[in-house]
Amino acid sequence: MLAAQLDRLIGVVGMDTVNLGVIPFSASLKIPPANGFLVYDERLVIVEDWHAELWINDHDSITTYMRVWATLRESAVYGADAQRVISQARQAL
Repeated sequence: MLAAQLDRLIGVVGMDTVNLGVIPFSASLKIPPANGFLVYDERLVIVEDWHAELWINDHDSITTYMRVWATLRESAVYGADAQRVISQARQAL
């Protein structure tokens, strides 16, 4: 199942409607990736925590998640580099 998911991610890289970045294990991180979150737009962030899914819609909190997102993006690779990282993970299975 994981192999199929990785294959799908490789195919998504480069699509016009998707901007997929991958943070390699070897990347230097300015902040730790603590929990999952989805930024929909400037009005909504959905945070996945251990005990709940939180729908955040206040401006200050959204601004915080946008800063976290921007900081994590600095450590990510995109395009052919992202495909390479995903392919290496696929080969390691």
